[in-house]
Amino acid sequence: MTMTASTPKTLTAFQALTDAEDYLQFFDIEYDRDFVNINRLHILKQFSLLIQEVDRAFPDVTETEKLEKYSLALEEAYQVFLTSSPLETKLFKVFQSKPKNFVSLDELTKKAN
Repeated sequence: MTMTASTPKTLTAFQALTDAEDYLQFFDIEYDRDFVNINRLHILKQFSLLIQEVDRAFPDVTETEKLEKYSLALEEAYQVFLTSSPLETKLFKVFQSKPKNFVSLDELTKKAN
């Protein structure tokens, strides 16, 4: 869904969004296209986790309040990757699990001392 200036800010409109840029435009958040192109999956994953937190913590807020909290969540998700790398945040399983046949340099250094 492509965002326009006349797109209403409703939960229904929000739920129709799919692209990182659409979410950022929906909430009028300034962003760097190149940065989003590189970090889009990580931003969307972090945003998804933050939305779940909002929904759990604030089940009875109005639609407007929920969208305000979602906007803050997206801003936070975007900011996370301005200050840390996807590897540091370990949002995806590929970053969480270590192959069984892998020994890190840290482990080798600790064993040598």
